[in-house]
Amino acid sequence: MPVLYRPARAQDLERADALVVASINDLTGRHGFGPMAVARPPSFQLFSLNDDAGGLWVAEDADEIVGFAWSWVSGDLWFLAQLFVSPDRQGSGIGNELLKRTLDHARLSGAGSKALITFTFNTVSQGLYLRHGMFPRFPIYMVSAARDGVSGRLRGPQLDYRPLEEAHLPALARIDVEALGVSRQKHHRYLIGDSATRGFALYVANECAGYVYIGEETGHIGPLAVVRPGFLDAAFRTALRLACARGSPQVSAFVPGLAEPALAAAIEHRMRLTFPMVLMSTQAFGNWSQYLPRNPGFM
Repeated sequence: MPVLYRPARAQDLERADALVVASINDLTGRHGFGPMAVARPPSFQLFSLNDDAGGLWVAEDADEIVGFAWSWVSGDLWFLAQLFVSPDRQGSGIGNELLKRTLDHARLSGAGSKALITFTFNTVSQGLYLRHGMFPRFPIYMVSAARDGVSGRLRGPQLDYRPLEEAHLPALARIDVEALGVSRQKHHRYLIGDSATRGFALYVANECAGYVYIGEETGHIGPLAVVRPGFLDAAFRTALRLACARGSPQVSAFVPGLAEPALAAAIEHRMRLTFPMVLMSTQAFGNWSQYLPRNPGFM
């Protein structure tokens, strides 16, 4: 029977996540990085499905999910969060067919910019995205270190912070427009309600000048944004302190190459570059000296 391409359903998401984890670990293993992905509850996928079901698709063969694509839209930005095909079915055209359907989602949304984050060593996928007008813009580095090593080196300027609440949403929208060019208010509502993540508003004097989210159990930083590039150094150092306070054995973050103060602070705290990624888009957008993404799916 031919492969069936259909909209994803809620009951598909755990199986789709298992496929994504297997595909990522196959890719990173083949390039010498070892396995890096682990299965997690597909909470943000389910949020996206409920928010805009047109962005999630599965490829199915004899009741087996062999491919998964997921995109979301915020304002004028369409973002391809995931596009993965089962390792034993790659090269058979499934990825092309899924991408066609997600690009239809972009067209119907009216989004002016299309973007994604992928592995720099995933040249096959990059070629596919290039053919659809999405070009490499800058590298994004995953940095990581043992919490004890980072906490022993904490120094430098810090910002005041307060726990994020719904009342902060207008300020967060303003910060995102400054940093990314779009408001992501619905995504902040998701993160504020996510028990696995703690959010903090960052203050300069009495101004809410930024925000950061920290994984409660993972010590992972992101997203992080500031209203002006000059605040990034202190904001990232504050984020390192908050991450170390969570008690996770590791501290990690995704840092764009354009966010030089954060990248310099990461190296100062002996954080290792664990693997490289790249942002691709149809046009330049945002000021990435003010924003650190959460992960390649959330941005």
